Amino acid sequence: FLATFQILLMGACGYFLVKKNFMDEQGLSLLTRLVVNLFLPSLIFHQLISDFSFQKYTFWWILPLLCWGIILLGVILSYAIFVFFRKGIAKNEFMSLVCFQNSGYVPLLLVTALFTGQTRQTLFVYIFLFGIGFDLMLWTLGVWLLTQQKAGKVELRNLLNLPFAATVFSLLLIFFGWHQWIPQTILTPIKLFGDCALPVAVMVVGGNLAGTNLVQIEKREISLLILTKLVLMPTVALFAILKFHVEYLLGYFILLEAASPSAVSLSVIARHYRTNEKFINRGIFFSHVLSVITIPVYLTLYAYLANSL
Repeated sequence: FLATFQILLMGACGYFLVKKNFMDEQGLSLLTRLVVNLFLPSLIFHQLISDFSFQKYTFWWILPLLCWGIILLGVILSYAIFVFFRKGIAKNEFMSLVCFQNSGYVPLLLVTALFTGQTRQTLFVYIFLFGIGFDLMLWTLGVWLLTQQKAGKVELRNLLNLPFAATVFSLLLIFFGWHQWIPQTILTPIKLFGDCALPVAVMVVGGNLAGTNLVQIEKREISLLILTKLVLMPTVALFAILKFHVEYLLGYFILLEAASPSAVSLSVIARHYRTNEKFINRGIFFSHVLSVITIPVYLTLYAYLANSL
């Protein structure tokens, strides 16, 4: 509850800044460009350079694979929904909201609130390694899903964006050991820019919502999104975890990621590339609000069932 509530508070700041005319459309667009082209690349670069090594985390490749598995599950469930509800659904936007979750901030806050010591540190490592796969997919598949209808075809320039480039560049530096030569004088301002990524991104979502009618919502589409994202996704994940007897802490992490609401970065991408941002913003908003209820339910259910088996 505290994790998702904190995100809502930051989004509320952006919402009221726009509503009270402290920030206009141009200001919101500027924040969007800063997030995509400066803050997010800085966050990705600093996290990888500072915390990751191929030698220390020899199992690192498992976490990105788990991320891609959860995204694949989202694709499958989305297509299942499309079979039964073919009309009236913005398919690419719907699939993006289902496939990509708030994989960093919500899990980090929940882990911070619930665990201490080595357990907390282990889950932090899981979240970090998971994020490698997530960033690669969000800034390739996510961008493609939200731009292909507008472009009519896959455009390479939509995939070669700065967040994706920062991920690849950082991993190459680490692989060759060149990251050790980067002075702290450079890393410190990069870290400070990276620390701005999440709060500013959430403020952009709130600002976008200020121009979005939350009364005249797509009730059918939003209901299907909530059903798929917050109920079907964690239900399938919970069944698979128990079926294959996944180690408890790893299972907890997988379920937490599967149950997390839609990624706020989708709003930034939608606005940056000028796609259907209204539905994206509504989906992010309602998935975060309702996840305050669904996440505790599924984590409690998992703790009970895992300890019973």
